[in-house]
Amino acid sequence: MASSTGIQGDDFRYLIVRPDKGGIWDVLKYSLRGDIECGSKFLESSDQGVVGGEAADHRWIILVSIVARRIIHFLGKPMELTGYGVDFFLNLLSQNGSLFGLFYNLLRGDIVIPKRGTETFISTIGHLDERMDLYQAKNLVGDLHNSSPGEGIKNVELDDRATMDLCMMASKLAYENAEVVRNVVVHHWKQLMTLKSACLQRMQMHFVDFYDCWDGPFLFNGALIPFVIGNHFIDYQKKKSTQVFLLCDKPKDATVILISFRGTEPFDADDWSTDFDYSWYEIPNLGKLHMGFLEALGVGNREDTASFHYHLQKRSTKHSYPEAAEVESSNEGPHSERSAGIDKKGIPPEMVEMSAYYVVREKLKTLFEEHKNAKYIVTGHSLGGALAILFPIVLVLHDETNLLQKLLGVYTFGQPRVGNKQLGRFMEAHLNHPVPKYFRVVYCNDLVPRLPYDDKTFLYKHFGVCLYYNSCFIEQKMDEEPNKNYFGITHMVPEHIIAIWELIRSLTMGYTRGPEYKEGWFSIFLRVLGLSMPGIAAHCSVNYVNSVRLGKSDMPTAGPAIVFALTFSLVCNSV
Repeated sequence: MASSTGIQGDDFRYLIVRPDKGGIWDVLKYSLRGDIECGSKFLESSDQGVVGGEAADHRWIILVSIVARRIIHFLGKPMELTGYGVDFFLNLLSQNGSLFGLFYNLLRGDIVIPKRGTETFISTIGHLDERMDLYQAKNLVGDLHNSSPGEGIKNVELDDRATMDLCMMASKLAYENAEVVRNVVVHHWKQLMTLKSACLQRMQMHFVDFYDCWDGPFLFNGALIPFVIGNHFIDYQKKKSTQVFLLCDKPKDATVILISFRGTEPFDADDWSTDFDYSWYEIPNLGKLHMGFLEALGVGNREDTASFHYHLQKRSTKHSYPEAAEVESSNEGPHSERSAGIDKKGIPPEMVEMSAYYVVREKLKTLFEEHKNAKYIVTGHSLGGALAILFPIVLVLHDETNLLQKLLGVYTFGQPRVGNKQLGRFMEAHLNHPVPKYFRVVYCNDLVPRLPYDDKTFLYKHFGVCLYYNSCFIEQKMDEEPNKNYFGITHMVPEHIIAIWELIRSLTMGYTRGPEYKEGWFSIFLRVLGLSMPGIAAHCSVNYVNSVRLGKSDMPTAGPAIVFALTFSLVCNSV
C-alpha cells in the first residue's frame, strides 16, 4: 500500500530484544560466537536474516542493552519504593518550611502531611529546580513597549530566548501531576503572556488539559479485557506511563498552542528500560525507529507487532473501527495485521484516551476549530523529547497535511536518539523547509542525548539543529554534539573535571548570577553523587533552564577567573 509520503505498506521489519528470555549462557554464546540458535531465544525478528545479519553485527551493543535492562528490572521495585519515599520526604520538608520547621511543627502537633495528586505535591524533578516563573527578558519588555498600538501580537520566533524558555519550563512542568500543572499555568505564567501580548489587550495563559496515557495502544485476544468492540477483545498495557499536557497563549483566538510530553522519571524503571532498549521497527523508505519510544507514544505494542504495521501507515477512512478490524483479521498470516486500527471516522473514545498520539492529535484538531490562526509547538525533556519529535514523524506517516502545516516547531532538551540516518534524511525534508523547525538543545556532558549509541557498529543518528551549551553556557549551533557516544576513554578525565567545576559553580551561582539561580541542597547533593557518573547530573533540568536563560553566543566580558574557567571548559569539551 502506498501513500503520498512514498512509504509502502509492505516489508515492515523489526527486531525485539527480550531480556527476560534465554539464559546467561545463551546471551554469552551469541555475543562471543554469534550463535544464531542461542540468539533466537531472546531475539524476536520479522525474519531470520535480521538475527543472523544486522543483529549479529551489533551483538555487543545488544549484550549491553540486555545487561542494563536486567539490572534495571531487578532494581525496579527498590527504585519505585525509593522514589515514593524521596518524593514524600522532600514534600514533607517543603510543606513544613524546612527540617527545623518540620521539628517545630512536630513539637506543636501541627505537622503538615503531603497529599499526592494535589497542587502542593511537587515531583523530585520539581524539587531539583524549584523555579516556576517564566523568563522575563528586559529587551522583550522594551520591544513590546516600543511597538505600535496597531501592530497586534508579534510573530512567535523559534530562536528567541522567551520561546525557548517557555518550552523548557513546560518540559520541566510535565513531570508534575495535573493539579500542579494547572496551578502553575494559570497562576504563575499569566504575567509573561500579558507582556508578550498586544499592548491594548490583557491575556491569560490558558490551560487546556492533562492526559495520562497507556504505554502502547491495544491488542487483540489479550488476557486482560477492559472492554470489547464487536467480536474482538481489546487489551491495554497494565500501566499508565505517558503523560502530556496542552496549553494556549490565551483562551480565545490563540496564537500558539504548546504540547509538552513528560520525560524519564528518575525512579521509574520502565522509563529507564525504554531508554536502554535496542529494539527497533523499520518502515520502508523511511528508516528504523526506536520501538520503545513508539510504544510510549501509543502507536504499537511489541506483544502484537502487527499493531505497528497498522498504526504506522496511512489508513483509509472508508471503514469504521469494527469493519477495519475485520479487514485486518481476515488477512492473517505469519506477520498479519491482527491489531485494531484507528481511523478518522471510527475512533472509540476509550482508545483515544489510552494513546498519547491519538489523544493529542484529536485534541489539536478540536483546538484548531476554535483557534483558526493558531500554530503549535511540541516540546519535551529526555524521553519527552523523543516523543515530541516522534509526534510529527507519525503525522507525516498519516499524511496529516493540515496539522503539519500548522507546526511552528519542535524543541527538545536532552533528547535521546529515536532512529537511524535514513529517518533523519526523510524528516529533514519535512522539517527544514522553508525554515528549520526542529531544534535539539544539549547541555555539555549530558549522557542521554548520546544514547542509543552512534558508531560504526550501531545505527542510531540524531538529526535537526543541535543547540549545544558547554558548562559555561556558551551556545554553539552544530549538527552533532561533541563526544557523541560519551563513554570514550579520552573524555573520561575532562568529564570528571567539568563535573567538579559544575559542583563549584552550583555553590556560587546565587551570588554571581542572582538569587533565582541559587541551587538548593538537593540539587547540590545530586551533583556530588554525579561526580562518579557526570553524565547523569548533567541531564538535570536545572542545567537546561540555566543554559536557555544565561546562554551566550559570544565570549562574555568577565574577570580573569571566569575567563580561565571558560577557556578550560572549552578545551575540555573539544577533546
